[in-house]
Amino acid sequence: MRPAAARRRTEAARLLRDAERRTAPVEPLSATWPALDLADAYAVQQDDVARRVASGASLIGYTTGLASAPMRELLGVDQPHFGHLLDDMVHRNGGTVRAARYCAPRVEPEICFRLARPLRGPDVTLSDVLAATDSVAPALEVIDSRVRDRRITPTDTVADNAGSAGLICGPFTPMAHAPDLAAVHVDLLVDGNRVATGGGGQAPAHPADAVARLVNALAAHGEGLGPGHVILTGAMTTASFVGVGQKAEARFGALGSVSVSFI
Repeated sequence: MRPAAARRRTEAARLLRDAERRTAPVEPLSATWPALDLADAYAVQQDDVARRVASGASLIGYTTGLASAPMRELLGVDQPHFGHLLDDMVHRNGGTVRAARYCAPRVEPEICFRLARPLRGPDVTLSDVLAATDSVAPALEVIDSRVRDRRITPTDTVADNAGSAGLICGPFTPMAHAPDLAAVHVDLLVDGNRVATGGGGQAPAHPADAVARLVNALAAHGEGLGPGHVILTGAMTTASFVGVGQKAEARFGALGSVSVSFI
């Protein structure tokens, strides 16, 4: 790696760490370093993950972004991006979380997969994913941006852990008893008011396809999925901003519900 590339990766990682520590967003990395590419961005993301693991956190899985083809086409990228899920990002279903720990929190409803067996790309299929899955759950992902005013490119998003900042899972249902996941629809409510509704239109037609794409993308980075890993499969509605005193809830019909309150 050229010294200039190494320096910009190191400095970009430092800026994001400072933004998290101070809960104060920074200018877009892509504006500060126009030469920053996706390889740099994943290196910045990995730097942050390694730092947190060294401080005691554990990797529990991954989150997918740009899961739908229309969104990838809109942004001019050919692959979904991914972020890491760590145990220090998990909040209890029905519990509370401090809004002040985030810069500008939003919530997205997603279906969460939990694996029974490992998966490693590059040729994993939807059927492989279903065969390796232990159970699924309704979930809320807390999305945040350490970039000021969300003036982001895919490079900024990837460096910022794909925007993923928190995870709340509802009860897990064994695959043998799960509803048809391709047909699941969801209502997103804030303070009891429905703010969004959706299903397969914003994520792939089947959420297991998002997992397959993730595993195959991870292979290019020398990573894979292990038993017990959880995977968020993509937003099923638009994200909703939340703040102090508000409760977010996602109702997934037969799959169940999940909620969290911000204090």
